[in-house]
Amino acid sequence: MQNFRRCTVTKAELISAVAEQSGLKKVEAEKAVSAFIASVTSALQKGDKLSLVGFGTFCTATRAARKGQNPQTGKKINIPAATVPKFKPGKTLKDTVNATKK
Repeated sequence: MQNFRRCTVTKAELISAVAEQSGLKKVEAEKAVSAFIASVTSALQKGDKLSLVGFGTFCTATRAARKGQNPQTGKKINIPAATVPKFKPGKTLKDTVNATKK
């Protein structure tokens, strides 16, 4: 397995890691990663919750409209309500991540 020590992993690096771990060709791994992203996106657009036991849960939340301030000009602005994607990591993922930091 590739050792990701940086804070950011690119999609290309993720595809390479999936190909390496699964034995798939990079083209097949790219299709699999893209299909996963499309499936999660589609489920969230419909308002569904997607749970992967041990990994985590993808869901949406509604953020209320609020007042804000433009940091450059100081002008008050109205920020509209929005639906935002959220991810809640599962216990197995949290335990695994915390175990590697010890």
